[in-house]
Amino acid sequence: MDQMTVAQFATELKMPPAALLEQFGKAGVSKAAVNDPVTEQDKTLLLEFLRKSHGETAQKAKITLTRKQTSEIKASDSAGRARTIQVEVRKKRVFVKRDPQDLALEAAAAEAAAEEAAALRASAEKLEAERLAAELKARADALKLAEEKRLAEAAKAAESVALSKSSLAPTESDTAVADSDTKKVKVKTVAKAKPKVSFLDSNELAQREAEAQRSAKLASIQAAEVQDKRDRETRARAEADARLAKQQAQLAATEAQKAKDAAPGVSGTLHKPAGRADEVKAKPGAKKDAWKESSDKKRTIKTRGDTGTSAGWRGARGGGRQGRSTSNDANAVQVAPEAVIRDVHIPETISVADLAHKMSVKATEVIKTMMKMGSMVTINQVLDQETAMIVVEEMGHKAFAAKLDDPDAFLEENEAARSTDVTHRAPVVTVMGHVDHGKTSLLDSIRKARVAHGEAGGITQHIGAYHVETPRGMITFLDTPGHEAFTAMRARGAKATDIVILVVAADDGVMPQTKEAIHHAKAAGVPIVVAINKIDKQDANPDRVKQELVAETVVPEEYGGESPFVAVSAKTGLGIDELLEQVLLQAEILELKAPIDAPAKGIVIEARLDKGKGSVATILVQSGTLRRGDTLLVGAVFGRVRAMLDENGKAVDSAGPSIPVEIQGLTDVPAAGDEVIVLGDEKKAREIALFRQGKFRDVKLAKAQAAKLENMFEQMGEGETKTLPLIIKTDVQGSQEALVHALQKLSTSEVRVVVVHAAVGGISESDVNLASASKAVIIGFNTRADVGARKIAEGFGVDIRYYNIIYDAVDEVKAALSGMLAPERREQVIGMVEIRQVFRISKVGTVAGCMVLSGVVRRNSSVRVLRNNLVVHTGELESLKRFKDDVKEVKEGFECGLNLRNFDDISEGDQLEIYEIQEVARSL
Repeated sequence: MDQMTVAQFATELKMPPAALLEQFGKAGVSKAAVNDPVTEQDKTLLLEFLRKSHGETAQKAKITLTRKQTSEIKASDSAGRARTIQVEVRKKRVFVKRDPQDLALEAAAAEAAAEEAAALRASAEKLEAERLAAELKARADALKLAEEKRLAEAAKAAESVALSKSSLAPTESDTAVADSDTKKVKVKTVAKAKPKVSFLDSNELAQREAEAQRSAKLASIQAAEVQDKRDRETRARAEADARLAKQQAQLAATEAQKAKDAAPGVSGTLHKPAGRADEVKAKPGAKKDAWKESSDKKRTIKTRGDTGTSAGWRGARGGGRQGRSTSNDANAVQVAPEAVIRDVHIPETISVADLAHKMSVKATEVIKTMMKMGSMVTINQVLDQETAMIVVEEMGHKAFAAKLDDPDAFLEENEAARSTDVTHRAPVVTVMGHVDHGKTSLLDSIRKARVAHGEAGGITQHIGAYHVETPRGMITFLDTPGHEAFTAMRARGAKATDIVILVVAADDGVMPQTKEAIHHAKAAGVPIVVAINKIDKQDANPDRVKQELVAETVVPEEYGGESPFVAVSAKTGLGIDELLEQVLLQAEILELKAPIDAPAKGIVIEARLDKGKGSVATILVQSGTLRRGDTLLVGAVFGRVRAMLDENGKAVDSAGPSIPVEIQGLTDVPAAGDEVIVLGDEKKAREIALFRQGKFRDVKLAKAQAAKLENMFEQMGEGETKTLPLIIKTDVQGSQEALVHALQKLSTSEVRVVVVHAAVGGISESDVNLASASKAVIIGFNTRADVGARKIAEGFGVDIRYYNIIYDAVDEVKAALSGMLAPERREQVIGMVEIRQVFRISKVGTVAGCMVLSGVVRRNSSVRVLRNNLVVHTGELESLKRFKDDVKEVKEGFECGLNLRNFDDISEGDQLEIYEIQEVARSL
């Protein structure tokens, strides 16, 4: 493509080439002739020059705002009638961006003025200091001269008195010698005659001299204090003058800019003429606000739309204190308040009002913020900690999980104060494994093997824990096969178990519950000792068990792993001693230690409610010594140990580490896995327990409210959902969970299964009462109701159903839910009729003579009137006759007479479609 010349470019721009050359020259592009080529760079330079010359590249430096306000003034005319006058106020303000060079010059001028004022103040301070020094020196000299004069006069008086007395007595006396340097008068007398008495003795003179010195010292101290006070006043005055000069300089610059930018054409009563910039002068040393705006002193008309700060007609008047303070506040420098970022400590639950109080804002602001976040709350609604922290972060503050008002902090202090002297303790061993792999048999074998060695072997099985004495030490066993307490301990982070004995049958291998036990032990971080049981059977295969356990990351020591494998037989007692030896060896490696002379700390193994004893809990002491009479805090329960039994059922006074005991005296039944702590103050234990109960209740309530808010619209749409309340009692926990899960899966949008209560055990009277109150059906899975429960069920009419197979229970509940479903309504055409003749009877109406073409016609059936295959009416038959007799139905091929209810517009040739609505039962 050929390059464009100046002439071509001028032709394209529709301008003379000479003018274009002149423009190029101004833009700094050298073009001599019209035939010179023009590049894209030349065009860009020319375009930038033209834009800059026309001011398009510069930013807008002026903004004009026009505001119009309309108001009404009621006034009375000459006749006394009220008239409404429309008043329109137009305000125009122009904001001009100042030139940076002018701002710099003004700032430099203000700084120079401030420096000059500071220099003047420094010179003034120096002159003042010199004047004060001269004045103090003159005052001191005057005091000195006055004292010398007084002393001289006293000396003369003494001398005259002495001379007068000597003239009367025939004695010789020496003249008095006055020492001017020491200001003391000494009189020498001759001892020949009587001693001469002076007018002022030496003591009086010494006292006067001391008084004079004290007065001079006091005068110097007072002078120094006066000088210090004047210096402080001078410095304060200088600082105030500097601040005033700076503010005056800034205000002078602002007023100058306003005067410069004011429009010259503005006039009228609503605008005041702008003053000159040189009218405002900085006056150092001024004590009052010299920069008041005169517009604040005027009373203006208060209009409806006025948003200004003027007080108007209702403002404070006159010379009152309120009126004077208002003007000062209005003229103060308005500084935008900085946003205060607060550290908000949030407990586990907090109400909206308390959260607003912690952030120092109104509760409505918190509610607005939560509405923006999509939550509708009230001022008294309780929020959970996570939601409250999100709200705090949303409002610009810092949120922290609160521990300030938690009395549990007392427990940390108590823990820190415990004794540090520790000794070795017995290991706590848990036996785990699959069902029917011999866990209980192994425990019985260990107990029988050691029963002859003392009382340690005699146990009561219901306590759930016991300890065994061996030649190398004691071992505490937890009888928890399949026990959920181990999971609770692991969830709470309490290391109640030191070693796990994993029992695997040599003839069965690794099963699902064996894998689950391995996962629990790995998660708890405890070592595993594998006991391969049933080694005496013929089909035992220990090598296969080892290979399967290696696949589950449990590697034997002989393969280079860390888990010892022991072949045992619970039936014959083979390998029991070796198993105990391995357990004690693992305990030595772990170096288990615990303090003894300290308040006890432990964990709940299991708990129950006894009718005669009340709340009974089995506790494993982990550290310290538990004594009868100690105050315990167990989770959200507290109490005093009234009785303490060992594993043999005998009363004991104390229990050390790794010893299981059964205690009585708690206020309620604790949960398995709760931590046990001994406190010295029962009041503190009660406070912490009540706090934990309230915290649990508040957290539960907050979560329930959150669920209600989230499901509000869903619940509104499901207003007609039918429910089937159930109470489920099973023999074991696993069956209960499986049955509850299977039944809840049957719920749909129309019918829903509600499990009111699910527990393990037999059906009791309280279960029947609960079913009667909630109108529920009781399902017993491998359980039965006692005599009292059956009588109450018969009296209240409560339905109790027993099942042995889970599928039978599921099928019957499914059938019951299907019966609760609303039936489906379907239309079924049962006949077709043709109108052959129409009769109009005055008393009856229009009657049609018809022929049944197909099907059957029944009285009170629904009917559609078809005309030219179009539906013109849908209704019901009012009467059906054959000849003169009323009939219930007319079959195909017969004639009949009929009339329709509330419809007479029928004609010959119309067809009637006869149909019925049938309800069809639905199923899940």
